[in-house]
Amino acid sequence: MNNFTDKIAILTGDPNGIGAEITIKALNMLNLPTKDIVIISNQKVLNKYGTIDGHFEIIPVEYSGKIEPGVISAEAGDFAFRCLKKACEIRPKYIVTAPTSKEAMHLAGHKYNGQTEVLESFLAHDGQKAEMLFCSKDFRVLLLTRHLPLNKIEITRELMLEKTERLRYYFQNKLNINKPSFALCALNPHAGENGILGNEEKEIMIPAVEALRKRGINITNPMPADTLFVKGVQNYLKAEKIPYDCYIACYHDQGLIPIKAVASNKTVNMTIGLDVIRTSPCHGTAFDIAGKNIANPESMIEAIKTCFV
Repeated sequence: MNNFTDKIAILTGDPNGIGAEITIKALNMLNLPTKDIVIISNQKVLNKYGTIDGHFEIIPVEYSGKIEPGVISAEAGDFAFRCLKKACEIRPKYIVTAPTSKEAMHLAGHKYNGQTEVLESFLAHDGQKAEMLFCSKDFRVLLLTRHLPLNKIEITRELMLEKTERLRYYFQNKLNINKPSFALCALNPHAGENGILGNEEKEIMIPAVEALRKRGINITNPMPADTLFVKGVQNYLKAEKIPYDCYIACYHDQGLIPIKAVASNKTVNMTIGLDVIRTSPCHGTAFDIAGKNIANPESMIEAIKTCFV
């Protein structure tokens, strides 16, 4: 097998979604050196949605199913999964993934909560864990928990210590920020009001914060998310410095609503904590507009550009 360790592997996602379309549009708009990129897909899928201007190397993945824009199918889900598996096998420097359908992958028997979990299952070793980090320029949000129902959210001391340590490692070793500043979102409204609205802050989160500070980590006490994000959002809109290097959110929507509200087409979903960094647009398969050639490639463009920074 060829050596792909210096390459950026780009996957086109679910063949019935907008993944191939935004991949083709992004590559045609970016005009990148073809030697740096390999595409993991199927020529039939690519041909359905357009033509790539450059002569990029393509690692073919078999797809015998129908290409039916907007249709959720097991065949499409299996193809998307096998593309992810192939990307993990070649171990590139970066993996850029177009959107996949969890429902389609589940229909194919691949019972994962998302692409992050698939990548972790194939790439993690020696206790590594994948983390979801959303970025738009210097506005960054880490999720303590990912794709879970709200009634299953549980914040523990161990969870906070492990994930914050992995976040610090990423900043120090990938971004060369030696002492990053982290802002911690509270789980409960008004940070629990000293136990009136919940005990997690005073019984779990504040003791964890104190332990993290003893390790030299610069992190706030848990703060109400509805006010914590205000300055960051305002500064982002004014192109001014964000108050913290990263916000740490307790659950999915708490962290993603603020960043998507101000940077919906510019936000990149990153998987950190593994040997290979993965980037992805922050939206889904958009089955409702698949095949209509109207999908916006901006977030995919940002996902690819992030690999060149």
